[in-house]
Amino acid sequence: MKDSGPSLTADLLLQAYQVGVFPMSEGRDDPEVFWVDPRMRGVIPLDQFRISRSLARTLRRERFSITVDQAFEDVVCGCADRDETWINDTIFDLYCQLYQAGFAHSVEVWENERLVGGVYGVTIGAAFFGESMFSKATDASKVALAYLVDRLRLGGYQLFDTQFITPHLTSLGAVEIPRDHYRAMLVEALSLVASFDVPGPVPPAQDVIQRNAQTS
Repeated sequence: MKDSGPSLTADLLLQAYQVGVFPMSEGRDDPEVFWVDPRMRGVIPLDQFRISRSLARTLRRERFSITVDQAFEDVVCGCADRDETWINDTIFDLYCQLYQAGFAHSVEVWENERLVGGVYGVTIGAAFFGESMFSKATDASKVALAYLVDRLRLGGYQLFDTQFITPHLTSLGAVEIPRDHYRAMLVEALSLVASFDVPGPVPPAQDVIQRNAQTS
């Protein structure tokens, strides 16, 4: 279903998430936005996220530094910086509005002073709606997801919606579930309270690995 970009608002976007649909565009230069309601939905069960041995080694090397909600717009730009993208100007502006309102969040991965990876999404209740991620260094997006999942667990989230799945996400524990199953999970998650703002500094890699091992 197509909708003109200017008619969309951040409030409408939040309402759409709560009924199980999300926006996309055909391309960076296409001004129109359409709603998507997949028959099969991608999710990452938070107790089934997999940190492989190779990813654990990468985390322990501390090659990357991690921040949260420090470079949201740059993460969205990184996600859109590809030959084909569904992030047009309207979608970019809407998510920046949601970030300013406290509904959208990002995890950033840095190598020295360079942003090399990240993930962003929207939170409502105890649901996190993952929108996109990017990587400009080996394993950077996997590191971002590991820290994101750890934060979601600590914050009391119950649903990590990835919209679709890819081989990359499947290797980390993502699965597909039917629309009806997803909507039931969504209703439950929206009735609960969670917080993305976990107190304290970003945890060391070893803590992330250990907590993942305890829940996997």
